[in-house]
Amino acid sequence: MLHRLDSSRLVFTARRLAVAMLLTLVVAACGNKEAPYVERPVEDLYNNAMNAMAAQEWEAAAKGFDEVERQHPYSVWANKAQLMAAYSYYQKNMYSEAISAADRFIQLHPGSKETPYAYYLTAVCYYEQITDVGRDQKITQQALGALEEVVRRYPNSEYARDARLKIDLTRDHLAGKEMTIGRYYLRNNQQIAAINRFKTVIEKFQTTTHVPEALHRLAEAYMSLGILDEAQNVAAVLGYNYPGSEWYVDTYTLVTGQEVPTASSEKKSWWNIF
Repeated sequence: MLHRLDSSRLVFTARRLAVAMLLTLVVAACGNKEAPYVERPVEDLYNNAMNAMAAQEWEAAAKGFDEVERQHPYSVWANKAQLMAAYSYYQKNMYSEAISAADRFIQLHPGSKETPYAYYLTAVCYYEQITDVGRDQKITQQALGALEEVVRRYPNSEYARDARLKIDLTRDHLAGKEMTIGRYYLRNNQQIAAINRFKTVIEKFQTTTHVPEALHRLAEAYMSLGILDEAQNVAAVLGYNYPGSEWYVDTYTLVTGQEVPTASSEKKSWWNIF
């Protein structure tokens, strides 16, 4: 049997639902603490960001420049603000944000006269994050790639000159990582793995400071495997290219069991011996 609904109960229930919905809206409004959007003149935004930069309040400056771009994306100030934001984030050591801002500038303004600086700033952000050789070197590879991009695109610029110096240091760092791993393998009698690492240094990082030691360690690995001919060949290369190196002295003794001949000796280098 059907019963009619009590109208007073229905009204009471509706009131309860209305109150609950109102409370939900109030709570949601209180939880949203984001400041309301207020459009301001581009000059005011830019000047405030510049003032923050002058006070070395880098994060505030970066966000101020971001706001210029957000509120006035088509103004002449927006282009400059993008690069200024990238620089401010860099000064705050907020490298990811700096790289993102610089990359955005490059994508939007590939032909700008400021674009070389954006490439250079990106490279420096990676470069300053390089860690010691005991850690993963992914960031070092990224730094090398970004620095080489600066040189490739703008070979005659002031940025390229500095990038070349940093490339040498970065490559030396990567070679150092290979040497660290190679020495580990050598200590643990994993000669083949060690040989591969030392060969990488010799072939891919020929201009770094690690090559003389890499040659010595390579000869050492061959000697431990009993491959005397290969050890002698490596030692000859070491003696020919680095005759004054301490690694030359050690390698000579390792392979021959003798001391390095004096300058008056008829046999003055590995090139003559082997």
